[in-house]
Amino acid sequence: MEFEIGRAKRARRAYAFDDIAVVPSRRTRDPEDVSTTWTIDAFAFDIPVLSAPMDSVASPETAIAIGRLGGLGVLNLEGLWTRYDDPEPLLAELAELPEDRVTERMREIYSKPIEGGLIKDRISQIRDAGVTVAASLTPQRTVQFAQTVIDSGVDIFVIQGTVVSAEHVSSRSEPLNLKRFIAELDVPVIVGGCATYQSALHLMRTGAAGILVGVGPGQANTTRAVLGIGVPMATSIADAAGARRDYLDESGGRYVHVIADGGMRTGGDIAKAIACGADAVMMGSPLARATEAPGRGWHWGHQSHHPVLPRGTRLKVEQVGTLEQVLLGPACTDDGSTNLFGGLRRAMAMTGYSSIKEFQKVEVMVAPALLTEGKALQRAPGGRS
Repeated sequence: MEFEIGRAKRARRAYAFDDIAVVPSRRTRDPEDVSTTWTIDAFAFDIPVLSAPMDSVASPETAIAIGRLGGLGVLNLEGLWTRYDDPEPLLAELAELPEDRVTERMREIYSKPIEGGLIKDRISQIRDAGVTVAASLTPQRTVQFAQTVIDSGVDIFVIQGTVVSAEHVSSRSEPLNLKRFIAELDVPVIVGGCATYQSALHLMRTGAAGILVGVGPGQANTTRAVLGIGVPMATSIADAAGARRDYLDESGGRYVHVIADGGMRTGGDIAKAIACGADAVMMGSPLARATEAPGRGWHWGHQSHHPVLPRGTRLKVEQVGTLEQVLLGPACTDDGSTNLFGGLRRAMAMTGYSSIKEFQKVEVMVAPALLTEGKALQRAPGGRS
């Protein structure tokens, strides 16, 4: 259904997580009978979560910890761990910087070249711990460092940018040919972000094992403010899930995983993402709130230090518990920010579904009044502020 913005422009309505609610069904289920397992290519995980490849979220140590807890830690290969032998003093400095110095100092710190030797060292460190190794590059640096990454033993290759398309056009340089590049690799590739049915379908046709869905929805990301580009997450995921269904028919049965990337703060948001069609979620700020997170109570995005047009901010996040408490509990808060996947498990059980694939079929309704009521409750006398 389209709405008229003005005589020359029409638009369709799109929905964010706060606009929708998952609907209970006629059946409930014991939470212990619910499985949150997720499999992509030959790799299986107990919980359907990938850490966002951000320096405030994923160090080699936290990637290992997330892997041992049943998820997939993704290391940013263009971050501090591949530019410095010991980035800990710089992380400590970034946590103490006054607000008016952050962007300038970040640009200085991130101007140091990436070192291929450090890429090998970091990937080896994660591999030696016995967990699945996933690492991320932007499209601009994929060709330069891809062979180093593959030779180092990565299991899953992530190509991530603000917007990644299968049809990048440039008059100045030869763009990355995603389809050819992915075909030549022996490891599964996850690529994104995208936000629409058509862009998701095009990325699926490159041969990717999974696509990242979301453009600028994260708390530390200012893409939508700076560029005006973005689609609310519930609609983006549902459109990508539609592309996955159509590509399944088009390809004769090839299933491409839809991974919701950003905009999720609570277990309820994760449940809504999967209800809209996601197979897994990539999270940044919720994991940055863990006490082990390298950001030390701060969170920032990939583009926070862009030399021309920063599209991210250093965000203060409250540390709410250990990584295990954030992911698996027990919850130490009542706002859904801890025991995230216990929340998902309960949502699945209360609606009668026993697997992620089944839960994608759950009924969803448009219910923006629920958010209004929740805010009103918090403002009421005796309510939480």
